[in-house]
Amino acid sequence: MIWLKRSAIALVAGLAVLFALDRLFPPPLERASGVSVLVSDRDGHPLRAIPTADNYWRFAADLDEIDPVFIEALLEVEDQRFWRHGGVDWLGMVRAAWSSALAGRVVSGGSTITMQTARLLEPRPRTVASKLIEMFRAHQIEARLSKEEILELYLTLTPYGGNIEGIRAASWRYFGRAPDRLSDDQIALLIALPQSPEVRRPDLRPEGADKGRKAIVSKLERLGYLDAVRAEDARMSEMPTGAYAFPVRAWHATERAARGKGGDVRSSLDSRLQTEMEALALSHAKEFGRETQVAILVIDIPTRGVRAAVGSASRDLPGGWLDLTAQARSPGSTLKPFIYAMAFDDGEANGSTKIADLPKRFASYQPDNFDRMFRGDVRVSDALQHSLNVPAVLALDRIGPQRFAATLALAGAPPRIHGGADNEAGLALALGGAGLTARELGVLYAALGDGGRAKPLVWTVEDEAASREAKGFHLMEAESAGEILSILRRAPTPEGRMPGRLTANAPQIAFKTGTSYGFRDAWAAGVSGDHAIVVWVGRADGAPRPGATGRRDALPILYEVADRAAYHLGGDGDAAARLMRQVPKQPDGALSAFDRGEDRAPHILFPPKDAELWSGRINGAPARPFVLAGRGEGTLSWFVDGQACETDAAGLPVWQPRKPGFYTISAVDASGRESRVQVRVIGIGES
Repeated sequence: MIWLKRSAIALVAGLAVLFALDRLFPPPLERASGVSVLVSDRDGHPLRAIPTADNYWRFAADLDEIDPVFIEALLEVEDQRFWRHGGVDWLGMVRAAWSSALAGRVVSGGSTITMQTARLLEPRPRTVASKLIEMFRAHQIEARLSKEEILELYLTLTPYGGNIEGIRAASWRYFGRAPDRLSDDQIALLIALPQSPEVRRPDLRPEGADKGRKAIVSKLERLGYLDAVRAEDARMSEMPTGAYAFPVRAWHATERAARGKGGDVRSSLDSRLQTEMEALALSHAKEFGRETQVAILVIDIPTRGVRAAVGSASRDLPGGWLDLTAQARSPGSTLKPFIYAMAFDDGEANGSTKIADLPKRFASYQPDNFDRMFRGDVRVSDALQHSLNVPAVLALDRIGPQRFAATLALAGAPPRIHGGADNEAGLALALGGAGLTARELGVLYAALGDGGRAKPLVWTVEDEAASREAKGFHLMEAESAGEILSILRRAPTPEGRMPGRLTANAPQIAFKTGTSYGFRDAWAAGVSGDHAIVVWVGRADGAPRPGATGRRDALPILYEVADRAAYHLGGDGDAAARLMRQVPKQPDGALSAFDRGEDRAPHILFPPKDAELWSGRINGAPARPFVLAGRGEGTLSWFVDGQACETDAAGLPVWQPRKPGFYTISAVDASGRESRVQVRVIGIGES
C-alpha cells in the first residue's frame, strides 16, 4: 500500500515537473514567423519575392496550395504513422533500432516529421541527448498544433540547399513555379533533397541529386506507390539546374505594398498594367535622354488602391533606385484646380466669373505668366484651362495661403515649405512654391474624382476593402469638384490627340499640367473615368532640363497611361464613369440622333473587330498590304496605333504590318468622330 502511494506521488511529481518544464521552456515556434514575403498582384500573380532579414528564401507553406500527391509520397517515405502517433512513433523507433542492429550501422533514425520539425526549430548535434530533447519537443509541438499545422511548419523550414528553405522556395528555385502540381520526378527530388541538402543540390551537384532522386523513386516503387513504368520515367527525367530566379517585378511598388507585412501579400496592383507602365516609362526615358527619369501612378478612385506605380524608369539610370513617387518635388501648377475649388466652395467665384489677368504686385511678390503675356479680364475656366498664373495667385490671396496649405495637409498632402519667413505658406504656393510627392498629388486628384473626399492611398487588397467604407476628409464640395472636372476636361489636348468628348470609346480626361521653376519637374495629373493618374518627368538629382514642360513631356504620357488603364481596367467601377459615349433616352417609338444617323461614328468594314490577319510570305515574296475600308461622314482618316496610314496610288489607305502582334486600327471622320477595332497579325517571319 505504501509502495502504491509512493508511486502515485512520484507519478504526480513527475507530471508536475514535465508540466513546469513545458511552461518554462516552450518550443521556439516563433522561428517559423521569420518568412520571406511574396507579393502578388490583385489576381494572385506573383510580382516579387523578398528574402528574410538573414537573406534566406523561406515561404510559409499552405497545404491547400501544395500538390496532395507530394504530401502522400512524403509521408510514405518519412513518416507512415504521422496521422496516428502523438509526436514520437515508438513502434517506428523500435523498428529502426532493430534494423540498425541487424545491419551493424544506422539504417534509419526513426525520427517522425514532428521530431524533425523540432530539430529544424532548434538545430543540435546528432547525439542521444539531442534525440531525447527532440522527443520531448515533439510532444510539446503536438500539444500546441494540429497535424496540418505541424506538416505546414515542417514544409516551411525544411532545408533544400544553400539559403533555400521550405517546399515553396525550393519549387520556385528548381522548377520556376509554385508546388501546386508536381511530376513524379519532382516529388522524388523534393523528398530526397532535405535528407542531404548540400550533397544533393541539383544546381551544384547534379550527380548527387540524381542518385538521391533515384533512391526515393525506388523506395516509392517498393512501397507500391509507383508502378514500374512511372518509376522508370521518373528515373530518366532531366535534372533541373536550379537556374530559376525569384520574381523581381514592380520593385518600388512591391516594396511599399510589403511594408509592415509578412508572408504572402496580395497587393492592389494589376500586373498587366504595371508591366505596360514600366515599359512605357522606360521607352520615354530613353527618348528624353539626359539622365531623365519617369514616374507614374495609376489609382483606382473607388478603393484608392494603387493599380500601377513606377518609381523610376530603370534602376540602371541615375537615381533609379529611388522611388521617385515618394520624393517631394515642386508641383508647379498642379495645385491650381484645388485653389479654385476652395474659392468655389467659399462662393467667391465659379467657372464663369471674370478675373483679372494683369500685372500685379503682392507686397514683394510679383507673379508672371509662363509666356510673359497678360490677357486682361478672363473667365476662371479659361484661366485654369490655360494655367494663367496671376489669376491663380489672386484666388489664393483671397482664400489665404496658410488656410490652403493647412487644408492640403489635412487631406494627406502636406506642402513642404522652405525658405520663407518661418517656413510659412505664401502666395508662391499657387505656382509650385512647396514640395509634394506624386503620391500626395494622387491623393488630391483621386479626391477630385470622388466628389471632394480625400483618402490615403492603399497598396493591398485587404486595405482596399476598408478604404471603401472610410468617409475620408472633406477637401471640397462635390459640386465644386464636378465643376473643376468639367473645366479640366475642356482644356487643350496634347498635339495629335482629339478631345475625348469628340471620340467614341476614348477616355474623358480631366487633367492639369505643371512645370517647376527652372524646368526641373514636369508634371501631368488628372482623372480619367474611375482612375486618378499622376506622371512626373525629370532628373532624380533635380538638375534643370531647359525647355522641358509638363505639357510637352508629361501630358502625352498621361494620355497613353489613360488609354492603357481603360483597356486593362475598363470593366471596374461604375459603368456611368466608363469611356463609352452616353446616348440620351428617347420617348417610346422615337429614334435617337444616333439611330437617325445624325451622330454616328465611322463604321469600319475591314478589318473586322478582333480579326486575326495573316501577313506571311507567299512563294518567298512579302504579302500585299491590307487595304482599310469603312464608311462615315466625308473622307475618313486612318491610323494604326496612333500613326497615320499611308495611301496607295489610287488614294486608298493601306497598311503593311512589320511584325506580329496586336494593333489598334482607328478611323476618324471629318467631324472628329472615331471608331476603333483591335486585330492580331500572325505569320510574319514564317517562310
